[in-house]
Amino acid sequence: MGCGTSVATETQRKGVETDDTVKTPTPALTMKAAVLIQRWYRRYMARLEMRRRYTWNIFQSIEYAGEQDQLQLSSFFSFMLDNFTQLNGNGPDLISQLLDPVVEPWLERETCYNLISVPESYTGPRLSFPLSVSDTNALLSAFKEQQTLHARYVLQLLYETKKLLKQMPNIIHLSTSYTKEITICGDLHGRLDDLLLIFYKNGLPSAETPYVFNGDFVDRGKKSIEVVMLLFAYLLLYPDYMHLNRGNHEDHIMNLRYGFTKEVMQKYKIHGHEILQLFQEVFSLLPIATVIDGKILIVHGGISDETDLDFLSSIERHKVKSALRFPRHSLEQLDIGQSCRQMKRMRSTDGSRPSSSRSHYKNQRTPNQRKRRCRLSRQDSAASTSSSSSSSSSSSSSLCSPRTPSSLTPHPCLSSPSMPYTINVLQVPFLDSLSSVSPPTPPQHEREWKQIVDILWSDPKTQEGCSPNTFRGGGCYFGPDVSQRLLLQHGLQLLIRSHECKQEGYELCHGGRVITIFSASNYYEVGSNRGAYIKVGRELVPRFYQYQVSRTTRKLTLTQRVRAAEGSALRALKEKLFTHRSELMLGFQQFDYNNNGRVSVSEWAQVLESVLRLDVPWRTLRPHLAHLAPDGRVEYQSCFEDMGPGISLPQVTPNLAETLFRYRTDIEIIFNIIDKDHSGLISVEEFRHTWRLFSAHLGVDINDKAIDDLARSIDFNKDGSIDFTEFLEAFRVVHKLDNKDQQLNGKVDGDGGWRSIHEGKNLNANLREVLHVSAEKLVERK
Repeated sequence: MGCGTSVATETQRKGVETDDTVKTPTPALTMKAAVLIQRWYRRYMARLEMRRRYTWNIFQSIEYAGEQDQLQLSSFFSFMLDNFTQLNGNGPDLISQLLDPVVEPWLERETCYNLISVPESYTGPRLSFPLSVSDTNALLSAFKEQQTLHARYVLQLLYETKKLLKQMPNIIHLSTSYTKEITICGDLHGRLDDLLLIFYKNGLPSAETPYVFNGDFVDRGKKSIEVVMLLFAYLLLYPDYMHLNRGNHEDHIMNLRYGFTKEVMQKYKIHGHEILQLFQEVFSLLPIATVIDGKILIVHGGISDETDLDFLSSIERHKVKSALRFPRHSLEQLDIGQSCRQMKRMRSTDGSRPSSSRSHYKNQRTPNQRKRRCRLSRQDSAASTSSSSSSSSSSSSSLCSPRTPSSLTPHPCLSSPSMPYTINVLQVPFLDSLSSVSPPTPPQHEREWKQIVDILWSDPKTQEGCSPNTFRGGGCYFGPDVSQRLLLQHGLQLLIRSHECKQEGYELCHGGRVITIFSASNYYEVGSNRGAYIKVGRELVPRFYQYQVSRTTRKLTLTQRVRAAEGSALRALKEKLFTHRSELMLGFQQFDYNNNGRVSVSEWAQVLESVLRLDVPWRTLRPHLAHLAPDGRVEYQSCFEDMGPGISLPQVTPNLAETLFRYRTDIEIIFNIIDKDHSGLISVEEFRHTWRLFSAHLGVDINDKAIDDLARSIDFNKDGSIDFTEFLEAFRVVHKLDNKDQQLNGKVDGDGGWRSIHEGKNLNANLREVLHVSAEKLVERK
C-alpha cells in the first residue's frame, strides 16, 4: 500500500512538473508577447489620438464659421444703418434699435431700482450696498442652490458696477509686491461649475488671493447671469484685488447669437429689457488690458502690428459699445476701400498663389456658393501671408464684409468698412497715367475701434508677420515677430491671452512668450477639454493648474469620452452637410460624368472643402459621412441619408427650406430685434419685416405673396400670429438614426425581435469596450 502510494505520488509530481513546463514560457516568447502587446497598445492610442484631433478640428472649425456668420450679419446691419438714409431718405428704425439703442428714460435715474418691489415670497439673497462678505457668501450659496437673484438687486448691482468701472483706466496696472501671487483665469462662457471649482481649489477672491478674469464671462453656457453677477459682486467687494478684462463676448450683438440675451429674457421676463441695456453699458466700460509689474501684458484676444498701448490708454473705451458696430463710412469711402483692396489682392495673388483643383472648382461655383466671399481656407491664407510677409507693416485687422442687396448699391460686392491692409500709396488716374498719392488718415474714432477689435479678436500664428484673421472673421493673425516687437517696445516679457479653447486648458507659443489660457472645461462636449488657470508670483514665472468639472467624466473611460465628443462633432458636421445640400449636390454632379451617383474620394473631399470651407480632414472622416461603392468610389447621396427636416413645409420658392435651415440663427437674431415685447409671437406684418431684412441680408428675392404663403403654412393654430419657437423648430435638422434609436429604446419587452436587434447592435460595442479595458487602465494610471 505504501508502494502504491509512492508510485501515485511520483506520478503526480511528474504531472505537476510537466504542467509547470508547459505553463512557464521561455524568455523569448515572453518578449515577443510583450512586443505584440506594446505594438497593439501604441496603435490603439494613435487611433484614439487621431479621433481626438479631428473631433477637435471639427468643433473649432464650426465654431469659427458661426462667428464669421455673426460678423457678416453685423456688417450688413452697420451698412444698412449708415447708408439707408442716403439712398432712400429714411432710416431703418429696427436696425438702429439694435446697434444704437436709446436708453429708457427711467433707467437714467440713479435709484430706478427702488421702483421695483421685492415680494415677501422671494426666498433668494437680499443684498445691501455697499456689499459685504456675507452678501457675496449668500450670493454663492443661492446660485449653488439654483436660485435666481431678484431683478431689483441685479439692476442695483449693475449700477454700482457701472459707477466703479467709470473710474477705472483702460489698462489696469498691478504689482506682485503687495501680494504673494496673482491668479489669471481665461474664458468661462457661463460655466458656473468651473468658476465654483476655481474658487474651491484656489480660494475666494480676497486681498490674499487676487484674480484677473480675462473676458468672455457670458454666452454659450446656461449660467451666464450667475457667473457675471458673482464676478461683479467680488469686483465691488474687492476693487483692488478683483480685476476683469473685456472679451469679445462682452458685446450685446454677440449676445444675441450666443445665448446671453435669451438667458436674461427667460430669467427676467418683466425687467429683462432694462437689465440688458445696463449690461450693455457695463460691458463697454470694462478695462481692455491688464499689466502685472510692467512685465506681463494680459489681453483677451491678442495684438496686431498696429497695437499701441499708449494710444489704447487714451481712448474713450465706453464709446465702443460693440466691436461689431462698424465705424460710419460713406459709400464713397467704401468704394475707395474696395478698389484699394482689389489692387492689393491682385498683387499678392498673381504668381504667388499655387494653382490647384480647388481654384479651378472655385470658378465654377454658383452665386450661392460664393456666399462666404470673405472667407479663405487656411491654405489660401497661408499663401497670401507668405506673399506679403516682406511688408511687416501691413495692417491686419479685418471683419467680414456685409452681404448687401443689389438694390441698395451699384457695386456687385461691397467690402468691409475696415481695410485689411494699410495702403501706403494710392494709384489715382491722372491724364493718361497713374499718379501716387497718400491715402487719407483714418479718423480718430476708427483708429480707436480698430485697436479694440485687434485686442478682442486676434489669434497667434506660427508664421511671421500679420494677416487678416479670415478663418474666424475678425481681428488678425499675429506672428512671433509681431509679439516680440511689441514686448520689446514696451519692456514686457510675456503676453497672456485667452479667446481660444485648448485641449489641456493652456498652450504656449512664440517661444514661450505668448500663453493662451482657457478656463471653461468640457467646452465643446463632456470630456472634450480641461480648464486651467495661471498663478504668477514675484518671480513672474507662470505656473499652470488644470482641472475638469467631472460630474460624469470620472465614470467614463478614455475611449468613452473620445467617443462621446466624436459623436457630437460628427452630428454637427452632418448638419452642415444637410444645410448645404443643394450646393454640394451641384458640385458632386459636375464630377459625376456617368450620372451614376458616384465620385472619387478626392473629388468628394474637394467639393466638400470648396463649399463648406471648414478645413477638416475629409478623407479621414469619409467612413463616418458617406458609403463607398464596390468600385471604391463615393456614393455622394449617402452623405444626406441620415438627416431630414423637422417638419415638412411647402416650398414657396426654390431651395427656401434649405436656406432657412442654414440661416436659422440669423433669422432668430432678426426676429429678436423685431419682437420688441419679447413675447415670442409676431404678426404676419412683423413676419414680413423679418423677411425683408433677411432677404436683403442674403440677396434672396422673395415677394410678399410667397411670404404670406409661408406665414400661413406655419400658423399652426390659425390665430393670425406666428409662434417663432414653433417656426424655428420646423427648421431644425433631425437625425434619423436618433429617431430609430429612440424607437428601439422605447419598445416594451414583448417586442422581442426589436430588442434582440438593438442588443445585438450593442454587443459589438460592449465587446470592444471589454477588449480595450486593459489599455484604459494603463492610460488612467499614467
